[in-house]
Amino acid sequence: MTTPTTPTAPPSPPARGRRRGPSRIGRAASRAAALQRPRVLLALLLLLALTCVMLLDGYLRAEVGGDERVRTGASASDVPDDVLDGGPILTFPGGQATTVSVPDKTIVLTFDDGPDPTWTPQVLDILDEYDVPGTFFLVGSMISRHPGIVRDLVEQGNEVGVHTFTHVDLSYQSEASVTREIEQTQLALAGAAGITTTLFRAPYSSETNAIDDYSWPVYQNLGEDGYTSVFIDTDSDDWKRPGVSKIVEWATPEDDEGASVLFHDAGGERSQTIAALPKYIEKMKAKGYTFTTVSGAMADQQSPQQEAEQQSQQQQQQQESQQPGGGRQPEQSGGGLQAAHHKATGATLYEGKALVAAVAVAEWTVPALSVGLVIVGVAVMGRFAMMLVLARRHHRQRNRRRFSWGPPVTGPVSVVVPAYNEKECIEATLRSLARSTHPVEIIVVDDGSTDGTAEIAESLGLPGVRVVRQANAGKPAALNNGVRHARYDIVVMMDGDTVFEPDTVRHLVQPFADPAVGAVAGNAKVGNRRTLIGAWQHIEYVMGFNLDRRMYDLLRCMPTIPGAIGAFRREAVLQAGGMSDDTLAEDTDITIALHRAGWRVVYEEHARAWTEAPGSLGQLWSQRYRWSYGTMQALWKHRRSLTDKGPSGRFGRVGMPLVVLFQVVTPVFAPLIDVFTVYSMVFVDFRAALLAWLAVLGVQLVCAAYAFRLDREKYRYLLMMPLQQLAYRQMMYLVLIHSCVTALTGGRLRWQKLKRTGEVGTPAGNG
Repeated sequence: MTTPTTPTAPPSPPARGRRRGPSRIGRAASRAAALQRPRVLLALLLLLALTCVMLLDGYLRAEVGGDERVRTGASASDVPDDVLDGGPILTFPGGQATTVSVPDKTIVLTFDDGPDPTWTPQVLDILDEYDVPGTFFLVGSMISRHPGIVRDLVEQGNEVGVHTFTHVDLSYQSEASVTREIEQTQLALAGAAGITTTLFRAPYSSETNAIDDYSWPVYQNLGEDGYTSVFIDTDSDDWKRPGVSKIVEWATPEDDEGASVLFHDAGGERSQTIAALPKYIEKMKAKGYTFTTVSGAMADQQSPQQEAEQQSQQQQQQQESQQPGGGRQPEQSGGGLQAAHHKATGATLYEGKALVAAVAVAEWTVPALSVGLVIVGVAVMGRFAMMLVLARRHHRQRNRRRFSWGPPVTGPVSVVVPAYNEKECIEATLRSLARSTHPVEIIVVDDGSTDGTAEIAESLGLPGVRVVRQANAGKPAALNNGVRHARYDIVVMMDGDTVFEPDTVRHLVQPFADPAVGAVAGNAKVGNRRTLIGAWQHIEYVMGFNLDRRMYDLLRCMPTIPGAIGAFRREAVLQAGGMSDDTLAEDTDITIALHRAGWRVVYEEHARAWTEAPGSLGQLWSQRYRWSYGTMQALWKHRRSLTDKGPSGRFGRVGMPLVVLFQVVTPVFAPLIDVFTVYSMVFVDFRAALLAWLAVLGVQLVCAAYAFRLDREKYRYLLMMPLQQLAYRQMMYLVLIHSCVTALTGGRLRWQKLKRTGEVGTPAGNG
């Protein structure tokens, strides 16, 4: 007896718990994502670096963390009388406060607040001409900005001292802040001239009798660290600009006494100081005075034994603190007139050089960016003005009663719908096409979908719908396949998640009555605008299509026909070589190719399509990253149009510069405008910066309102525009920066499929 055969059972599904390995596409996508993460990080690091450079520049100019308080009228009950009545040089040998006076008929010329690139070199020239040394108390921020002047100053034989880093009253500062002010100035000195110093003069100080109970602890602590604090006997008051004769008179000591004399080589207009200095030197030399430095005056007043003891004490203190000397074993770098100088070594030297280098970068970067931002700001304002003028002209021209492209286009057209895993949206898309008031054939090109998209399209049984299947090859290949299967001369292309209004196709094809028109861009609208992200994109779409495209249309350099809604002459597409996969923006690529082939590309505002915009920040980032990077690829691909003649040259010399300027360069610099605005609000002038930002926002609101008026949209969405400027726009900037980094590093992207919800089932109207 024969046993009947049993039909072969279908393969059983994988056992529960088993995991299938990732597909080839999945593995490629994972690798691409892994490659993009470092580029995102690099883009963020670039923005962070720029912010740090701006903060450094602001700190150097005392705009960041600047403290302008100055203490006056405080008690001096805790200050020893012999200090208040003593000489202008204060030291602490063995922890005991000691003052030193300048010898009779001796002048210690001191200069505060420098170096200044205008006045300090003139002072140095005068000192060199008269063979007179000076002691310069330098501000650390100025040292780091003008290191070359400091090197010249030291090499000429002058002595330098610390005048803090940001010129603050140290009596208001914490101990940590005082330490930071001194250490940063020493680092600047090390980086500029390779030295550190033991001399110190506090900002806003004068004679020793002005020391109060708040500043005295500062001098004590610095003295314990080996610093010599220097005060004055005679003040020229040159900062008051009283006139040359008064400066000379006020700087002259009485009765042939020695004096520490104060001048300023920075901090304001110092032409009177420059004029008075030679007269003063000549006058004092005529009276028999000699000139020296602080160290020279101290050496003249001390016995050899006292000098040796003090130097030993200072070296011991410096080795313990590691602060002024810059290392464990400070090496004196100057002779008697520069005895306070010590050679910078080790970490102090290299950190100082790094500080000076960083400041040099900030000094070059911030002014250059300021100029660039002014140019960008003017360009942006000019663009807004041009968009408003041309958009109004476009609207009036195309909506005149007598306007016509030519005889009405009534013949049937082919609609190509490329679809990859569009099961949520494909039914709504096809049913909207079936309601078209213009005769159409509908070609659905299923690009290897795995979710049953093709089966859904076939099951609808809609008239005129053909489904063409192909292995997954990407959107350009699907569009080319659809063009090959098209029966008619005009081909409409749309996305699989887009819904057309009944009259959309009819409006879209009317410009083809003009035989010069090769392609038409429609008006894409955001259907899922009820979410915050959707509303932000709605504002962007309305402004982009209603203003940008109108402007580009009149200038005959339309850069992109949107993938959601566009129509082409089949002949023009084939002449351009079809939809290329050389870039990720095949819509921009084919549009530029048509321009170069001599075809005209126009915008039809009445042909509306409702598309599903990305519903999450992650999807939005992926979409815009692909768009911006693909646009860069397309521009680079067609770069030869810049030198072409005819229509190609017209696009290259008109359209391409506009796209590069307003879609690449300006958005790349736009975050800097925001960073500068925040910087100004926090550290410079909050009111002025806020008013400037509100003014720019007002201009953008005017443009957006006009765009909404042209498109008959409700204005309530404009209430979200300020928040869009603060959040959404920043994300778009980062996306573009990310794309630029990818382009510069030679990265490649794959087509990225967005997750669809299918909520755009019917036109959303104007709500």
